[in-house]
Amino acid sequence: MKVAIVHDWLQSLYGSERVVEQILACFPQAELFTLVDVMPKGVRGLLEEVTVRTSFIQNLPFARRHFRHYLPLMPLAIEQFDLGRFDLVLSSSHAFAKGVLTGPHQVHLAYVHAPMRYAWEYQHQYLAEAGLDRGLRSWLLRWQLHRLRNWDFRTGAGPDRLIANSEFIRQRIQRIYRRDATVIHPPVRLQDFAPAPSKGDHFIAISRFAPYKRTELICAAFAAMPDLKLKVIGEGAGQARVRPAPNVELLGTLPRAEVARLLAEARALVFAAEEDFGITLVEAQAAGTPVIAFGRGGALDSVRPAPHPDATGLFFTEQSEGAICQAVRRFLQEEDRFTQDALLRNAARFSEERFRERYLALVTAALARHQLRGSGSISAR
Repeated sequence: MKVAIVHDWLQSLYGSERVVEQILACFPQAELFTLVDVMPKGVRGLLEEVTVRTSFIQNLPFARRHFRHYLPLMPLAIEQFDLGRFDLVLSSSHAFAKGVLTGPHQVHLAYVHAPMRYAWEYQHQYLAEAGLDRGLRSWLLRWQLHRLRNWDFRTGAGPDRLIANSEFIRQRIQRIYRRDATVIHPPVRLQDFAPAPSKGDHFIAISRFAPYKRTELICAAFAAMPDLKLKVIGEGAGQARVRPAPNVELLGTLPRAEVARLLAEARALVFAAEEDFGITLVEAQAAGTPVIAFGRGGALDSVRPAPHPDATGLFFTEQSEGAICQAVRRFLQEEDRFTQDALLRNAARFSEERFRERYLALVTAALARHQLRGSGSISAR
């Protein structure tokens, strides 16, 4: 059986690329296709050994540094991959990969990390944050996004099966593409994290300073609680807007091993974003650290909130400084209820092995149904 794996682009080894890694672990003979590959050597993990086939965008001027500027060309580019010789097509899509062209003799399963945020319900937020909410450039971009939405909706009907990375994304897929999806949570490298011998006295936030991450909001909340310490790992343009406070330490980007150590020693991870899944939440639990999170999005899948008997964290209901402060104070009163046993058991649900097991089972079932349909059509003739 010939297998093709299609991913949007390869830039860094983050959550969606970890999914590609594990799909490759399931199908090591597969060929990998992507629009652009700019991921440096030495940090590619399992992708280091794979031959990657790229689209024509790879060779356009400045594409290696600014490939996102070619966004309007990406629907065309993904459709130029000739996958006719493959029996099984497995796409990993947060934007375009699910739009590859396949035929009735093929089986196509699309793992959807998220429908394009910037093209659908988050369009107005993204335009405002980019300073493009008015003027001629704004209207040109809105027109492009309108065309992109039409393409995205149409190609949502292409794959034989859709897979969502969380219940939150399953609901978005149903609303946008009008299709059901099966939830398979993304794989988490649990082996990189372990509980510390003892806890420190700090809370921790691990996040880029991007507007939707609300990292500045966490910093402001702790500035208003000078009796508590916060360590922040991550960088971004929004970092310049953080009000200095003696109890808030901005550490920038750190090696993964150092992140794991500080996370394990923290009293709790504070997380204010509405994420599609949020792998950091699982990593915290694997490190024996409870979670204080905004109670929307993928956090609802990965965190067992108090008063669950095996609680691994608690939620706050709005993205505001006051709500974060209130949740942290509540955590201090209930800190003893979050046991290391419960945290590690819950994290184990999201292991790489569990992902491969569920993913392979779904692919096997899809192939069996396809074969049955083929047999039925032959016997009918």
